[in-house]
Amino acid sequence: MLGNSSPHDPKQLDSFPNPQPERNYEIRFHCPEFTCVCPKTGQPDFASFKIRYVPDQRCVELKSLKLYMWSFRSVGAFHEKVTNTICDDLVALLQPRFLEVEGEFNVRGGIFTTVVCRHGSV
Repeated sequence: MLGNSSPHDPKQLDSFPNPQPERNYEIRFHCPEFTCVCPKTGQPDFASFKIRYVPDQRCVELKSLKLYMWSFRSVGAFHEKVTNTICDDLVALLQPRFLEVEGEFNVRGGIFTTVVCRHGSV
């Protein structure tokens, strides 16, 4: 396997108390410049990530999310693994009522890949 398999650190993620925990409301993020590394070829993979969630007691702090997403730049992992890891790390941090992570990976070999992971329900 090429590339480092896990330089990202979920401890980079930070949170703050939800200012309206009694209400169901949705928070959305769009990260259009995500990169990681193909574990087979070592070439960069480019993706756009969309994250949406309904918080319970905690909300993710935006700067920490940005740095966390950047930390994947040298990670050698398949699209499915990267997307599921992001979902798992956010669920562990936030324990949200609902969370969806969608990774839309740019074309490779004539095929676009979209991976969607969900936790909970609204």
